[in-house]
Amino acid sequence: MLPQLHRHEWMSEEIDAFREQARRYIAGEMTPQLDGWRRQGFIPREVWRPFGAMGLLLPEIDESWGGAGANLAYQLVVQDELAKAEIPGNTAVHSIASHYILAYGTEEQKQRWLPKLASGDMLAAIAMTEPGCGSDLKALRTKARRDGDHYVIDGAKTFITNGFTCNLLVLAVRTGEAGSRGVSLVVLETEDLPGFRVGRRLEKIGQHAADTAELFFDGVRVPTDNLVGGKEGDGFIQLMSQLPYERMLLAVSAAAVIERALEVTVDYTKERKAFGQSVFDFQNTRFKLAEVATMAHVVRTFVNDCTQRLLDGTLDNEAAYMAKWWCSEQQCKATDECLQLFGGYGYMAEYPIARMYADARVQRIYGGTTEVMKDLIARKL
Repeated sequence: MLPQLHRHEWMSEEIDAFREQARRYIAGEMTPQLDGWRRQGFIPREVWRPFGAMGLLLPEIDESWGGAGANLAYQLVVQDELAKAEIPGNTAVHSIASHYILAYGTEEQKQRWLPKLASGDMLAAIAMTEPGCGSDLKALRTKARRDGDHYVIDGAKTFITNGFTCNLLVLAVRTGEAGSRGVSLVVLETEDLPGFRVGRRLEKIGQHAADTAELFFDGVRVPTDNLVGGKEGDGFIQLMSQLPYERMLLAVSAAAVIERALEVTVDYTKERKAFGQSVFDFQNTRFKLAEVATMAHVVRTFVNDCTQRLLDGTLDNEAAYMAKWWCSEQQCKATDECLQLFGGYGYMAEYPIARMYADARVQRIYGGTTEVMKDLIARKL
């Protein structure tokens, strides 16, 4: 029997019941459609309306804006269960984008958008990365020029998750001088918006059900009332302050996938026969699985502790950076080790371990690369 995890204060009976509700809904309503979503390259926006109706889309939003008024652990539990079911993090991006409005939006902006985001009537994306400068926000070129009571936006973004399916976009733009002080966030309602165009839906080596797109802005006009918080130049600070939560979403997903990879590999190696015995009976197999089991336990323990600190308001940036890079690196190692134990079948896309292996690779890149995370940690040493 594996060692028992410490029960933190946030791990209540209520959250256990919520987890089971999420698990049942995902298994019954989403998993049967997953192969079709992978083939078409996106999850239809309409899928998220019943997800929202179940209270699973933005449970952490206050009831006055359509949520359940729950703490952030409830959203992390949703992402945990989605990751275990191999469903990509579309709703994680939706939650991240919504939190900019929740944390910094004016009261009018919150009333205008949050209820629709909580219900699933709107699906959100956050657009920062650009073709020429990556995610270096200080160098972004997409510009919003003020023209009366509107902004006129010109530029391009790339690698945008939900870019194809979203109808609300939190967009990082330059409203002022070069550098961080000239960055602002503007909200676009993208349906039938003149000058806004979705370019290619980008083909990726993994996460095939998650749409990732190029976005183009050619003289797009949006009201100045859509400036998040109502003050120009606050965008960089707004973006930076939400990163610990974003990185916890990725760390939770890593923990979930490691556990799922271990589960399917143990089952397979016990059933698969080679040279007159099960693959599990070989000492090398047992050693490798013991390593992955230890990895799973340590990662989950770290993630659970960080979750408690996030809820307590004591999670410092450096711990979030550590969780993001280290857990995602362990995810890649674990899926690689498990795939090896499947032999040739591990390379076949019909097997979950092959998909988990391919899907894991981007975890070391998006949300801040491993190298960036290490550099940020080293600055505080």
